[in-house]
Amino acid sequence: MLSQNKLDRINELANKKKTKGLNKKEEKEQQELRQEYLKAFRSSFKGQLQSMKVVDPEGQDVTPDKLKQEQENNKKH
Repeated sequence: MLSQNKLDRINELANKKKTKGLNKKEEKEQQELRQEYLKAFRSSFKGQLQSMKVVDPEGQDVTPDKLKQEQENNKKH
């Protein structure tokens, strides 16, 4: 995940945008930080999904085949 400094800066720029507005340099920095945040978030979320197992009320594994394939591919790497 992103460092606390970067998260604080994202929030700082968001608040400044709401109150005063941002200059071009700050807008570019905000977009870059947002993209970095989204990349880290997606990577983390994908990792969580790939470690899941879906079980029905009877206790049977009903994990979707696509997810099972992804999990197998990741074990090989």
